[in-house]
Amino acid sequence: MTGQTITAPARVVTGEPGCGRTAFLEGAARAFPAGSAVSVRADPAHGALPLGGLCALLRAVGAAAGPRSAVGGPPAALLLDALHTASARTPLLVCVDDAHLWDGPSRAALGLAARQLRATGRVSLLLSVAGHRPLDPEFAALPVVRIDPLSPAEAATLLDEATDGTVDPAVRDDLVDAADGNPALLLAMVRRLSPAQLRGHRRPPRPPADAGLLTRLAGGRPTGLGSAQENLLLTVAAALADADGEDERIDERIDVRLALHAVRAPVPLPEALTLADGRLGFHSDLVRRAVYEGAPPERRRAAHLALARALEGDGARGLRTLLHRARSAAAPPPGTAAELAAAAADPADPAPRGLRCAGYTRAAELAEDGTRRAEWYTAAAEQALLGGRTHRARRLLDAARDSAVPRALRGRTELVRGTTLRHDGPVDEARASLQLAARLLAGPAPRLAEAAALAAADAAWAAGDTEGCLHALGRGGDEGASAAGPGDYGAGLRALLEGDFPAAALRLRRLVADQRAADDTDGPETSLRAAAAALLLGDLPAACRAGARALAAARAPGSAAALAPAREYLAYAELRAGRHTVARTHAEEGLRAAHRTGQRNTAAHHHAALALAASVEGDLAEVAVHARAALSTARRHGLVQAATLAEWAVARADLGQGRPREAADRLGPLVRPGPRRGHFAVWMSAVPCYVEAAVSAGRDDHGTGEVVEAFARWAGFGADPQAPAQLLRCRALLAPPERADALYRAALDLHDAAGGDFERARTELSYGKWLRRRRRLREARDRLGTALVGFERCGARAWAEQARAELRANGVSPGGGARTTGPSGLSGLTPQQLRIARWVAEGATNREVAQALSVSTRTVDYHLRKVFAALGVRSRVELARLVEWAERPPGASLGSVGGRGDRAEINRAHP
Repeated sequence: MTGQTITAPARVVTGEPGCGRTAFLEGAARAFPAGSAVSVRADPAHGALPLGGLCALLRAVGAAAGPRSAVGGPPAALLLDALHTASARTPLLVCVDDAHLWDGPSRAALGLAARQLRATGRVSLLLSVAGHRPLDPEFAALPVVRIDPLSPAEAATLLDEATDGTVDPAVRDDLVDAADGNPALLLAMVRRLSPAQLRGHRRPPRPPADAGLLTRLAGGRPTGLGSAQENLLLTVAAALADADGEDERIDERIDVRLALHAVRAPVPLPEALTLADGRLGFHSDLVRRAVYEGAPPERRRAAHLALARALEGDGARGLRTLLHRARSAAAPPPGTAAELAAAAADPADPAPRGLRCAGYTRAAELAEDGTRRAEWYTAAAEQALLGGRTHRARRLLDAARDSAVPRALRGRTELVRGTTLRHDGPVDEARASLQLAARLLAGPAPRLAEAAALAAADAAWAAGDTEGCLHALGRGGDEGASAAGPGDYGAGLRALLEGDFPAAALRLRRLVADQRAADDTDGPETSLRAAAAALLLGDLPAACRAGARALAAARAPGSAAALAPAREYLAYAELRAGRHTVARTHAEEGLRAAHRTGQRNTAAHHHAALALAASVEGDLAEVAVHARAALSTARRHGLVQAATLAEWAVARADLGQGRPREAADRLGPLVRPGPRRGHFAVWMSAVPCYVEAAVSAGRDDHGTGEVVEAFARWAGFGADPQAPAQLLRCRALLAPPERADALYRAALDLHDAAGGDFERARTELSYGKWLRRRRRLREARDRLGTALVGFERCGARAWAEQARAELRANGVSPGGGARTTGPSGLSGLTPQQLRIARWVAEGATNREVAQALSVSTRTVDYHLRKVFAALGVRSRVELARLVEWAERPPGASLGSVGGRGDRAEINRAHP
């Protein structure tokens, strides 16, 4: 944690055991920028004394305030007086850790004082309380900061930091999956492993987190409960044992049956449980796991039996009931495995993906026949993959590999394996598995074989392997098919790679048209294919429609794995349309979805998209962060397309900052023929940047003309609406003076038809520079002024500065868009700086901002310093007031603009 801001006078910090509440408060105290900080930790001894906790706090605050006279009165008044006295000389932050452990009178005084604090910026109060129990009523009226679990990517980063990067990737994935976002549990599991186990040289213990470890981190077994409450607690834990991260809870009506069945009497609700909207669950998933794993096996079986009987008494005979029956016996009766598998496959059963995965997995564990075992493990992996549990799918496939299986089943297993690797793994390995699946399934399952071949082509495409893509698609065949569908996608892609642009357009357009007429209940896969086809065609409106349709379908239960790819297509479509801010939104959301579902390859593409968006805004630090993240995965997994996009983003940012030599050095190998040429579907898009950089750096004789002619052939296909105008701009840059004028004008005419502020403004800027150097100053001023307006409209800050510099060189002092300094407005901030300023003004810490914007905390620190300097403010409190003043509705008083700090986004906090 690198920064701390508190806009409300007091906040409650909560989260499950091990989430990092103490670390959060310690970081807040260290980074408090405005004054002094006082930290008080709950001492169990204070809980035994009336007002013991409050006395400890008063002593700590009194030490900060210095000598003073005692003042009588109610406890809350004493605390308020002490706080205001201590903050008289300097602002004060008071951190009270584990306030829920204080005695009742101390909690009451603390809660009352917190509610009565004035929002003056002089006193701020942070209270941490346990998140595995209800919030104490004394603190219920205070704003809450909930520390959420770590994402898989954050957990992996923490693990690498703790082990100096020495942990084996497979071991890392196992530990991250077992920790389920809990940092304390993750680090505790690491400490249990030997160096050889961490490096993958010896087998780690199974499970990674046993009952003793879970119980210790959860704070021990729940105490003070009667036997009936203990039974209820275990019963609810057993009911949720197969939820596997899905948002499932037991229905209250069923819970009553379970309680009566287990204890034959009404049961008071234990504080570890939460009841909302008729459903029971745990406040803390760690406590749930500890309760279940810490119970003796016979008690767990009894809880599952009670659940099965209650469900049967309610008329339920589906997968959930069968699973509880199977878990209620040490040796389930014969036929149980087949029943479970049949129920998991039943489309009429409303069970979610996680439960179907559990059903297939239990069936495989019980199976005596090796073929059945492999079949059911494979089916479980399919359900895990569709539900966004990529790591779980990989482990289930490893279990399926242990048995010799028929050809068709092996093909299905390789199809799931290849699909999993496409999401998170080397794409060459994914392509090999998918091509093997296509061969194995060609006879028994031709539709699955076609899907495997298309997926193999997608993997080869991501790797930039033209020959591999053509090999996966097959040469020729299927040319006479009349029905639109997946065959059209494969044939269109093959024709495109072979240079037959008319045939490619025919097949791809048919697929896009067919998708528009498809049933709205179709899954996301059809729409994803249509979005890809529309992007290849350059039909950006159709790509956006298909991507939005895929996104809507992916939001349906059980389709979590499609969320990140749908956002990826939308981000790229919006980038190509010149709507960089919208593209950023899709990429940020897609990045979060990719991290949640373990899709590191898709995350790399979202990082590349964010780098491209930032390169337009001219934010070099943010471009570097996202490009580095994209390249890290791309180089490990062979993602040539993502790597080329990231390199292009860095070069475009250099070009925007007026560094053409650096841009040309980076882009030259990507666009010129040779072994280092970038991805075949990306390098052409980078040609206009390369030509501009090469001409500006005086290197236009280094094969630039040859590259432009190749770009001309691409522009003729029509896959990029901007390409024809960009081509004329490139020709104008290389043309002699007598031809350049007409080429620039023709390019601007084409921009009018294609739309897009950014590319048109770049042509206006290039034309204005050309005119100024020929002393046609009035024409240059018009072109440069138009370019400036265009860049400002799309937030291209660095490019706008170039236009201003050219206008000043032309003898014009540009107005309107000039930087605003001092606390008079926000117009001088870049879009990224403005976003960060707004988040900070709403009470977010630097780490919260970094996670929300998918950048590093170092990037946030850098921009925040720039914001302070640009606005002339010295503290976050001043920044919050300035933002509130600048963005209040016209005619509104400052008092009417409130509640900004209580927005839900503050719940993004992490330890």
